Amino acid sequence: MLDLISIGDSVIDTFIPLDDAEVKVIGGERKLCLRYGDKIPVGSSVSMVAGNAANNAVGASRLKMNTAIYVNVGGDSDGLRIKNKLKEEGVDPSFVVINHDLPSNHHVVLDFKGERTILIYHQPWRYKLPGLDKSKWIYFTSLSPTFVKSDLQNQLVQYLERTNAKLLYNPGTFQIKVGVKKNPRLLSLTELFIVNKEEAKIILGYEESENIGIKKLIKSILDLGPKKVVITDGDQGSYGGEGLPAGLPDGSQGRQGEKFYYLGIFPAKLLEMTGSGDAFATGCLAGLFHGEDLAEAMRWGAANGAAVVEEIGPQKGLLSFNKMMEKLKENPKIVTKEI
Repeated sequence: MLDLISIGDSVIDTFIPLDDAEVKVIGGERKLCLRYGDKIPVGSSVSMVAGNAANNAVGASRLKMNTAIYVNVGGDSDGLRIKNKLKEEGVDPSFVVINHDLPSNHHVVLDFKGERTILIYHQPWRYKLPGLDKSKWIYFTSLSPTFVKSDLQNQLVQYLERTNAKLLYNPGTFQIKVGVKKNPRLLSLTELFIVNKEEAKIILGYEESENIGIKKLIKSILDLGPKKVVITDGDQGSYGGEGLPAGLPDGSQGRQGEKFYYLGIFPAKLLEMTGSGDAFATGCLAGLFHGEDLAEAMRWGAANGAAVVEEIGPQKGLLSFNKMMEKLKENPKIVTKEI
């Protein structure tokens, strides 16, 4: 049996450091501004394997989880590069699907003062869940917009019901745009749901500018079905919540209340932000897998996220299991508090 199967997308990211740029607030939004029609000098670029599912699979493998991945890649050299990188990291590539008629995903990451702006294009993958082995956990994350033309989510529900695998659901941009609430059965089968604060507001139908209490956001997502919820908030830290189980009159299990948590960030020398969210979710998942409760698992997530932002790209800084233990031990005062 596998410990984890990651389901989502992979990509080749090309990182381009910018020096000659500005950030302006226009219409209430921060905009990255470059001189139009001009030649803009940039730093030396570097490309690497990335993508939410690939980042998770690599990170989980480093944290002593027997991991496989279901992703689509193109029939080009980038597809081979992605598959070889996964193999090198100890990720089982048996469920990698090669699309010989399409190139692989390739994104351009503009890095300016530690923050990233990503130019993305998703290939029109034809999603169909393969005959997956049994796994203790499934990590379900960002997909191409063409997932709406597939039955992938219902196929995943059937897999979860058949195998009793636990699900970490970290929806991507297009899943959120289509509507996470449209699949209540998937949410009811979710062990841990992780999004950032802005994504949580969108999912629940709030405007980004609305000042909604964090407990209200967490409780509202718990009401959708997940057993545990984590909402990240950049350099402000992360918040968690879980339902307190209670037996119902019909003998089934329900929820009698909630517990809420707050965790600050681990110290880090910020170099580049790409993949910090994936690293947090992966660390949190690994903590739960290794027997920690949600409060301690959030520390694993924060430690992993802090390590990633100290390197270029989403995978180089991902912690090994031993490095994770060291980082947690080095920061004993950074603990999750009940709120």
